Amino acid sequence: MEETISLKDIFQTLKKRLVLIISITAVAVAASALISYFLLTPMYQTSTQILVNKSGEDSTQLTQGDLRTNLELINTYNVIMTSPRILEPVIDELGIEARPSQIRDMVTVGSERDSQVVNIRVENADPALAVEIANTIALVFQREIVDIMNVDNVSILSSAELSDNPTPVSPNPTLNMAIAFVVGMMGAVGLAFLLEFLDNTIKTEEDVAEALDLPVLASIPSIDNKTVDMSAVKESSRTNRTGRGSIGA
Repeated sequence: MEETISLKDIFQTLKKRLVLIISITAVAVAASALISYFLLTPMYQTSTQILVNKSGEDSTQLTQGDLRTNLELINTYNVIMTSPRILEPVIDELGIEARPSQIRDMVTVGSERDSQVVNIRVENADPALAVEIANTIALVFQREIVDIMNVDNVSILSSAELSDNPTPVSPNPTLNMAIAFVVGMMGAVGLAFLLEFLDNTIKTEEDVAEALDLPVLASIPSIDNKTVDMSAVKESSRTNRTGRGSIGA
């Protein structure tokens, strides 16, 4: 027999498991808030922009070939900026204890939509250190690229600055809690339907008719235990009184 689920059955299942759904969703949101506010370390991001241009000539005299060459060089520059050749002098100048690989994990280098502007983004738990790393990478790269590639076509367009009240880029507690709410509710609803599917006990006349594929002719209502007990006590009392009366006679 093919089983079908109506909207009424879905509504009844959700109503039946409403406490479970609300509880799981609330726990998911609370756990997300706890992790976001107390366990995850806030990370701050800053960026420095450099301009890759042809050295010694006015920008109005650049040809399409020059621009294409500069754009091709940007991909090479992106790799050089995160190499030990640049990051080791950065570590020495800042006087910090770190390996080039650790600094590289903090740095993201990319061009602005195939332009000649390159962004050096640094993410760190210390906003002041992030600013220092970004600016130092730009300065060291501008200095060292002359020896590395024998070119002088890099200029600093804008330096990173430390704001009075820096805002972390991660974590985002509001977004995390919203995601936890959606995921928690979906998981709770799925669990509710799973429990309903696994529950094969017979509770109503409809369950009997569906299981046996036979109509229900009659049903016996449930009897309250207290009512049964009181009736038994009264019957026992009447019996005792009747028995004593017979003996006296």
